[in-house]
Amino acid sequence: MEVQLHAGAEDELRQLRKLSIQEHAAMLTAIKKLRDIGPTLSFPHTSQVKGTKLRELRPRAGKSPWRAFYMRFGDVLRIGAIGPEAEHDPSGFQRAVDAAWSRLCED
Repeated sequence: MEVQLHAGAEDELRQLRKLSIQEHAAMLTAIKKLRDIGPTLSFPHTSQVKGTKLRELRPRAGKSPWRAFYMRFGDVLRIGAIGPEAEHDPSGFQRAVDAAWSRLCED
């Protein structure tokens, strides 16, 4: 399945590389898994973001402190933002969810 990254998510992915090569690599692996398996990818690799239509991609089966927030648009999965995991950084998580929603709804 096709996976697209919003320009803002691409910027966040580049920033993640500067913070941690290992977490950047884990995120790329998770994105590849999403591309290969598509919307049937299940927990612990992905889960619904409560109260939204977004899903969160969970690198390293949820053991990463980073998430990619995405939605399905027809045959495309679009990643709107990359941000911290909710328990690791609740306010950063909410900012990333809000950014993903805003970016994905603007296009």
